[in-house]
Amino acid sequence: MAKDKRNRSRVYKKIELVGTSEDSFEDAIKTAISRAGETLSELSWFEVKELRGRIKTEGALEYQAVIRLGFEVK
Repeated sequence: MAKDKRNRSRVYKKIELVGTSEDSFEDAIKTAISRAGETLSELSWFEVKELRGRIKTEGALEYQAVIRLGFEVK
């Protein structure tokens, strides 16, 4: 009996990344996802775990976003 591909079981791996940006938290998230996409395929979802920042010299800010990224294991 052939299995219906729409109902197949799936397995996902979840990793944690920290993206950074000098512009915004949103850019920090996009940076992490974009970089992960260079080496990983089947990216499926992300969740924001933590937002934080760093105060650099002369008061400049660095935005940091800790995210969990999920992708399907083939």
